[in-house]
Amino acid sequence: MATANGAHLFNHYGYNSRFIHFTSRNTTSKLFLTKTSHFRTPNKRSFHLNNTLTDKIHHPITEQGGESDLSSFAPDAASITSSIKYHAEFTPVFSPERFELPKAFFATAQSVRDSLLINWNATYDVYEKLNMKQAYYLSMEFLQGRALLNAIGNLELTGAFAEALKTLGHNLENVASQEPDAALGNGGLGRLASCFLDSLATLNYPAWGYGLRYKYGLFKQRITKDGQEEVAEEWLEIGSPWEVVRNDVSYPIKFYGKVSTGSDGKRYWIGGEDIKAVAYDVPIPGYKTRTTISLRLWTTQVPSADFDLSAFNAGEHTKACEAQANAEKICYILYPGDESEEGKILRLKQQYTLCSASLQDIVSRFERRSGDCIKWEEFPEKVAVQMNDTHPTLCIPELMRILIDLKGLNWNEAWNITQRTVAYTNHTVLPEALEKWSYELMQKLLPRHVEIIEAIDEELVHEILSEYGSLDLNKLEEKLTTMRILENFDLPSSVAELFIKPEISVDDDTETVEVHDKVEASDKVVTNDEDDTGKKTSVKTEAAAEKDIDKKTPVSPEPVVIPPKKVRMANLCVVGGHAVNGVAEIHSEIVKAEVFNDFYKLWPEKFQNKTNGVTPRRWIRFCNPPLSAIITKWTGTEDWVLKTEKLAELQKFADNEDLQNEWREAKRSNKIKVVSFLKEKTGYSVVPDAMFDVQVKRIHEYKRQLLNIFGIIYRYKKMKEMTAAERKTNFVPRVCIFGGKAFATYVQAKRIVKFITDVGATINHDPEIGDLLKVVFVPDYNVSVAELLIPASDLSEHISTAGMEASGTSNMKFAMNGCIQIGTLDGANVEIREEVGEENFFLFGAQAHEIAGLRKERADGKFVPDERFEEVKEFVRSGAFGSYNYDDLIGSLEGNEGFGRADYFLVGKDFPSYIECQEKVDEAYRNQKRWTKMSILNTAGSYKFSSDRTIHEYAKDIWNIEVVEIA
Repeated sequence: MATANGAHLFNHYGYNSRFIHFTSRNTTSKLFLTKTSHFRTPNKRSFHLNNTLTDKIHHPITEQGGESDLSSFAPDAASITSSIKYHAEFTPVFSPERFELPKAFFATAQSVRDSLLINWNATYDVYEKLNMKQAYYLSMEFLQGRALLNAIGNLELTGAFAEALKTLGHNLENVASQEPDAALGNGGLGRLASCFLDSLATLNYPAWGYGLRYKYGLFKQRITKDGQEEVAEEWLEIGSPWEVVRNDVSYPIKFYGKVSTGSDGKRYWIGGEDIKAVAYDVPIPGYKTRTTISLRLWTTQVPSADFDLSAFNAGEHTKACEAQANAEKICYILYPGDESEEGKILRLKQQYTLCSASLQDIVSRFERRSGDCIKWEEFPEKVAVQMNDTHPTLCIPELMRILIDLKGLNWNEAWNITQRTVAYTNHTVLPEALEKWSYELMQKLLPRHVEIIEAIDEELVHEILSEYGSLDLNKLEEKLTTMRILENFDLPSSVAELFIKPEISVDDDTETVEVHDKVEASDKVVTNDEDDTGKKTSVKTEAAAEKDIDKKTPVSPEPVVIPPKKVRMANLCVVGGHAVNGVAEIHSEIVKAEVFNDFYKLWPEKFQNKTNGVTPRRWIRFCNPPLSAIITKWTGTEDWVLKTEKLAELQKFADNEDLQNEWREAKRSNKIKVVSFLKEKTGYSVVPDAMFDVQVKRIHEYKRQLLNIFGIIYRYKKMKEMTAAERKTNFVPRVCIFGGKAFATYVQAKRIVKFITDVGATINHDPEIGDLLKVVFVPDYNVSVAELLIPASDLSEHISTAGMEASGTSNMKFAMNGCIQIGTLDGANVEIREEVGEENFFLFGAQAHEIAGLRKERADGKFVPDERFEEVKEFVRSGAFGSYNYDDLIGSLEGNEGFGRADYFLVGKDFPSYIECQEKVDEAYRNQKRWTKMSILNTAGSYKFSSDRTIHEYAKDIWNIEVVEIA
């Protein structure tokens, strides 16, 4: 066994050999370890450590001939072996008796971190000395995945570490599998942020990432007979070997309290709840470069003095820990449920903590690098802040607060600096995802920021008035209603006067009345002010007077519903930043034409497109070694890892029989790994020769996993109606793989998970169907699972309702790995189809410009569902997939109006097109030569979708930062 062998070899090479031997360019050194007793009797353990050169311990990697040699020192397998043993012994997180896989992982990771630290510190040093402009990427999510293989791959040390671990009795792949995925994100938003950090480091751009250090992540997903079950992630349970706590980097964070004016006329935010944010840094190494940038994660705590010792000793234990609990829970989980008031408060606290701690850190760095001569007007020339979606919106009022309240700038100076510093990436066209916060809640939690937001809103109102004038009051009112940051608020008094309606005369014998609303004169009673006798007078129309004769009981007016006051975070982002970008061409056009059309007309120069990308290091080079080797062989170079345009050279070999054979063999070897994985995780057995049809992404109605599973049910039903021979003739064997998490409080999404697993349980146990069709839901989908599934996929499903997916990034990963896609013209699908060729993409469904009309058609009762769609619904209702009642799920696809009804995401409309397109997929897959060519051309055409290209565009067009190479 590997474990026993590893323990034996570790004894032989480490504990029993009495010394660790390593070399550097200038000297040979031996670290003698003389032990007084064997580790199997550990009660009396002492070490006598002697070094033949210096009489002190030398670390095998970090002390290699002095600091001047560190930049050029490249560890070999022997020095790495010594380093791993060193950490196993002297940086222990496990007991010393055995060198099993978990311990091997930690020791290996700590050894890698040593190499990273050399480059990391050098990068810090250069940035401090040069004081160039630096970009800061703020995101609530960073979906990093495992770091070990990525780090040693970027350091070009994969072979050396594999050899070192083999010497110690372990396999690198097995050791790497011990690492839990960092639970810092959920979906594409977080994965994009992580790809961007990899590209920033690889391309030598000066940048940092900022996020929160979630103790329990989003959740760990379990699949039971009842569907999805959520439990806390345990990724930090025994610590992370990558992070470095910076105890000297912490900042105060305030909530609640009040704002008062001091004797100096300044506004002061006082009182309330005070905590502190402490920095944990994670190194992000670039590929084939020394540049190693930081992902700085904040955790929240209070000083020990805030622990109420008196209360604790009095038995009031909960009260004693209240301050600690309130602080620490801010960083417990990603996206805490916000159905309750407490949940909303916690989310807003998270967002503010990220913004405040990060900006205080950025401002502190600017001051430190500026020395004695701080010129605040130069702040935007040294700092670029990118807000990844609306979660970091509070950066805008927080930077204003810091500049005005703490640094003494006036409003105009601070506003100019803020607008030149901050930029915003929009990730959604879904109205519910454009955050709006309760004004009342925000005012209670962040009173000073609300004052600043109100002032920004008032400036915006005057700018809109200046742009559109007051001649057309209806148009002006429409613009103000749409564009204001504050929703359902009265206008500033100076502007509100414009909308006061003039007095009108009712008749010659009556006083004038002021009309505020449109009324129908035939039925209304208008009450005037008091007359000169002090009594109320009423003016009634003739029709109203006649009605009064018959009325004995007065009619009570309907209560007026006062809409809640809201703060529109997306509008604040657009107003407060100098750039707004979408993340795919079609998405950016929708942003300009629909989401922010009025802002686009006002400030067209702000709006840009930056089509997303993914890092080819993690998503081809490291996760798919067989394909990487083939690409390198046929392009004649490994340069494609950095210059993905070289992937296009595969196009000229797409028909080559030798390449096609190698391509298919690489795909099959990846599929064999997935076969074992699925058996281990789900218990289901599948065959590698079937088509692997994969949809892995966050579970959401607009992503339409429901359309996919309805298509599978239709396929299954048709199979059941055929003989065995007919089935084999008419259908290509398929393994349909789903993966993704439904948000814990998103009931309909959780129903979809339950539905998929029920359908799978029925189909997978049907002996008549056998290996012709399997349906597998992979639990707890994450980056590591994606790295296994994507290289093995034949077909991937990107089937969202057109116009609703901003971009998507998994579609890019699948294309890079030669997976053919079925999808709608949505998000980056549009550009992928253009690049890989229309004939190499299976297209179906309504287009974005048709969606509004189709919904209106449904609302008007004119939609006629396809009979095959109705057939599937009836089949489900028949109990074919168990006794669970799916009326609420299927009911969402029925009716013509109502919340949660009327098939808002057009599953029924696109269903006929979808199943007909799937028939074309079967036809293409039967011709493996044609299919393999399509696969090769997908990889060849994916070069545009490298995050390196995206980052170059951000750096040039938004951040204005330059490359800084670390010598």
